[in-house]
Amino acid sequence: MTRARAPERTPIRFGTDGWRAVIAHEFTFANVERVAQAYALHVLSERDAARADRKEKQTEKTGARVAPPGADGSQPGAPLVVVGYDRRFLSEQFAARAAEVLAGNGVAVEMFDADVPTPVVSWAVRDRKASGGVVITASHNPAEFNGFKIKAAWGGSATPETTRAVETLVDAQAPARGERRRGTAARLAPSVASYRKQISSYVDLERMRAARAHVVVDPIHGAGGRWVESFFAGGSLEVETIRAERDPVFGGVAPEPIDRNLAPLKERVRQTGALVGLATDGDADRLGAVSELGETMTMHEVVPVVLLHLARERKMTGGVVRTFSQSVLTKRIAEAHGLKVYETPVGFKYVADLMLREDILVGAEESGGIGVKGHIPERDGILNSLLFLEAIISAGKAPSELVKAVHREFGEFYYGRRDLRYEVSRGLELVGGLAQQPPQKIAGYEVASVERLDGTKLIFADESWLLFRQSGTEPLLRIYSEATSTAKRDALLEAGGELADQK
Repeated sequence: MTRARAPERTPIRFGTDGWRAVIAHEFTFANVERVAQAYALHVLSERDAARADRKEKQTEKTGARVAPPGADGSQPGAPLVVVGYDRRFLSEQFAARAAEVLAGNGVAVEMFDADVPTPVVSWAVRDRKASGGVVITASHNPAEFNGFKIKAAWGGSATPETTRAVETLVDAQAPARGERRRGTAARLAPSVASYRKQISSYVDLERMRAARAHVVVDPIHGAGGRWVESFFAGGSLEVETIRAERDPVFGGVAPEPIDRNLAPLKERVRQTGALVGLATDGDADRLGAVSELGETMTMHEVVPVVLLHLARERKMTGGVVRTFSQSVLTKRIAEAHGLKVYETPVGFKYVADLMLREDILVGAEESGGIGVKGHIPERDGILNSLLFLEAIISAGKAPSELVKAVHREFGEFYYGRRDLRYEVSRGLELVGGLAQQPPQKIAGYEVASVERLDGTKLIFADESWLLFRQSGTEPLLRIYSEATSTAKRDALLEAGGELADQK
């Protein structure tokens, strides 16, 4: 008699910011339980290690099934984890299941009772002095995805060391579900108020409220909702929010604030003669922008404007971190102001790590994530929307004029990106092959050097570049370029796509 083979379990791998998978295919309640169990074991082991460091006797055993919990569902001296979620399909149910597994392991849990931006969860983790946090979100990924983000105690993305440790604990023990105490969301209300106070004190709201202008905000149906608008009650500034209501399919686009997804925002900016359009992604930790011309701005334009505002207008100092796909302009502005430049692989967790160890003014990535000094070491689409608006109003110039001023002073650079659907193994093979045998010329331009920090980047004599990188969260090969003219940028991207098709 032949025994039926047990179904293989889904491998759990954390990408650039969390574990993400397709809902009902790999992102299932069973798999969320596996990940939550692994994270619970990690949190408990960290608690026990801290106790050992303090030379205290261990009074309880770690593991999935521990001594009977207290009234709040936790153990005496239990670590606290904050749980939040976005507006995706079943996000609140997935979050509740993760919370139940954490509670089943004797971890104290405080869970939001409504969707909130990821930076609000991150702020609450630090404000509540929690051991960490979980956010059920797939950020900017298409609607069929959901995900499991881990937040560290300091309020930023978990380090690669943490996510690797969690991966090793998957299936170490069977998930244990318990009852999480009802009503704990009320404990998070002071943290939400504290977050609002922090944002209000970081930017000059009074100056912005006094501006006679119209601003359009677009959360793309995500967790950003009306958060940006909520800071502008009263005053002369008119703030209008579109696509504010929850829609788990995000109006048929991916909730990523890039050009192809921002047609309604661009149209509304043109219709109303708005000063600027501001957009956030699905969990509101990333920023996108549309100029007064109704044209989408790239982060290679937005970040230099923000950096100049902080360095010149606010007279702030500190290092500048740019990820591998960020702008040459960011580097040039930093160097012109005597600010040390750091470069990291793509993924904000690398930026956050530097912000914890060094005096960092700005850390930025190409996909809309910006971290700033004096806030949590975390991307925050709400704060950065307001900060970018402050830079525009403070300069007294429209966004397109600010970009022209940057180009006049620091040189013209134009950015673009193409995404090709590639299986991960095929994309990694292509990127690795280009690193080993890079072309001598591409689109007729001679390759001056090659960098391999994260993917394969071809550098040209005028600092233009072309980068090939396999996505860490989706089966996509990303081809990025920044060049000294739009014609050169387009030629490099076209040649890069042709090169990929040949492989």
